[in-house]
Parts: sequence; C-alpha cells; structure tokens
Amino acid sequence: MKRIIIQFLTVSLALALLSGCTIIIQKGRRSDIEKIKELSRNLEELQGTKRILEERLKKEIEDKQVRLEMMEKGLVITFVADVLFDSGKATIRTENFSTLDKIALVLKETVPYNYIGIEGHTDNEPIKYSGWKSNWELSTARALSVLHYLVDQKGLPAERFSAIGYGEYRPIASNETKEGRQLNRRVEIVIMPKLYKERPTEKKPETFLKEPKLNLK
Repeated sequence: MKRIIIQFLTVSLALALLSGCTIIIQKGRRSDIEKIKELSRNLEELQGTKRILEERLKKEIEDKQVRLEMMEKGLVITFVADVLFDSGKATIRTENFSTLDKIALVLKETVPYNYIGIEGHTDNEPIKYSGWKSNWELSTARALSVLHYLVDQKGLPAERFSAIGYGEYRPIASNETKEGRQLNRRVEIVIMPKLYKERPTEKKPETFLKEPKLNLK
C-alpha cells in the first residue's frame, strides 16, 4: 500500500514539472503503473542531464551567459541573445561555437531520443535599422541559426528538432528597464520530456474519434 502511495506522489511531482503529459489514472490498470514508472524515469533523466550540463557549462553559468532551469516544458538552456548574436543579427558569434558544442555532445550522448525545441525571443524595441520586418522574423531567424548549427554542423538528427520565434510576446522581465530588456533577448534550447506512448495493442476502439455527427450529440 505504501509503495502505491509513493508512486502516486511521484507522478504528481512529475506532472508538476512535465505538465505536457496528461494522464488519467485508473486503479488496478497495469498501463497506469507503466506510465508512473515512465514519468519517474523521464524526471530522473532530465535531472541527471541538468547536473551534467551544470558541470560542463560551469564557466558560462558563472559568467551569467547561460541559465539552466527545470520548467513545465522540460529542461531549458537559456542563452542571453546578446552573448550569441550581435545586435539585430542572426549569425552566431564564432566564439560561442564551443559552448554549443558542449551542449550538442550532451544532446547526442545523454538524451539521444528526446525532442529538442529551439525558441527565439526579443525585447519590445521596434525593428529600425537591421532590415527585419519585425521582432518575429529576428527571433525566428536566431532560433533557426542555433538549430542549423546543431543539425548541420554537429550532425544531430534533424527529426528531433523544431524552431519557433516568439518575438517580444513571451517576456520574462519588464521591458521598462535595460536589464529587463537584456533578459528578454534570449534563445532557449528546450530538452523535452519523452512522452509515454501506449502500445497499439493496448488501444481500445472507444479511444478513437467517432463520426462528426456522433461527436455532436
């Protein structure tokens, strides 16, 4: 009985961190226990990956160029955009290749099966002289630059990656101050949790969508 309680507490913690996984627990189902175990393994794996990255990026973290955080969407590696790129540019500075190389090695060896999302963000300063149509284009181009480096230069599988630009619309600090704007100009590499997937034989007919007319009843 205690073991079951511990398992449920574990999945609650995992869901708090990895809320992308929506699971309905039904007493006595073996698949539910498998889901609990899978979530626990995912959480432990990401925590272990965070410790490895903290060791390998120790200098960058101390210099406040990189931050590591466990968030709902996964393990997030945040670069201050001013470190990776010149103002208004989307070309990675060559002196930062070594840092990306360290991350690429961890993505390849430690979490070789997780999906990776690259997110670009800007402050709310309007584009003036750089030639970009808006902050959306700039943030997307920066995310794609990081993606192409990891895929094209470091040989990581392209199917693991996605890139998106949020422009100025996902700030983490106030844009009213210089320090806040600097924090908002960032690129995030998100190591996503591996989601539990049921085997095809475990799927039941009622889990599939019915005809539209039946769905409207």
